[in-house]
Amino acid sequence: MKILALIPARGGSKGVPKKNIKLLEDYPLIAYTIAAAKASKNINKVLVSTDFSDIRDIALDFGAEVPFLRPNKIAGEKSQDIDYVLHALEYLEKEEDYIPDLIVLLRVTTPLREVQYIDEAIEKLILDTDATSLRSSHLAAESPFKWFCTSNGYYTPISDASSLEDANKPRQSFKNIYIPNGYVDILKVKQIKINNSLYGEKILAYITPNGYEIDTMEEFEYIQYLIQRHGSDLLEFLKKENI
Repeated sequence: MKILALIPARGGSKGVPKKNIKLLEDYPLIAYTIAAAKASKNINKVLVSTDFSDIRDIALDFGAEVPFLRPNKIAGEKSQDIDYVLHALEYLEKEEDYIPDLIVLLRVTTPLREVQYIDEAIEKLILDTDATSLRSSHLAAESPFKWFCTSNGYYTPISDASSLEDANKPRQSFKNIYIPNGYVDILKVKQIKINNSLYGEKILAYITPNGYEIDTMEEFEYIQYLIQRHGSDLLEFLKKENI
């Protein structure tokens, strides 16, 4: 199968300036995600979609393909994922006569992946012919049904299906809730082309460890602390690559 890793990396970032290329233990943040894609036994093409020439140059240094710069009209804060996915597919089909079977969507903001989970997710989706895509998530520490909304200064239930008293029930009373994360999402290209949607209606669940996403400087510093304390297989991979 043709399995493409697509790594989106916009130049703009408010929470952490130049986040995608900010150094994390001597390597640009984007390098960790490129390393994860390259270390996968199933991915056979790694492409970065960016609008920023500095990101392009660094991605090329670490072995990704960057055959285009993303147009500004699909690189803003409000741009949707399907915009850059369709743009990449159209470019690859027109310019390289390349149509992948699967797109493994890897976000730069989750640098602490374990490659085994990426490969396991790919294999799980390949085996499930009914699924339209796969999306990773991790178990929520607490059920949101124990939370409140407010109205006119008073607490109200979070949904019409719950009551204020539900917040006092033990955690075990509620179903497990899973939070979508940036660990690994996998898209079936045929489904995208037919339905013009990324995930379709039958999204295969894939539960991963919490990969800890980076959106703020505090989160960046916490990731740095975790690497310093526990190490990182991807950091070791980058060191062995000797770039």
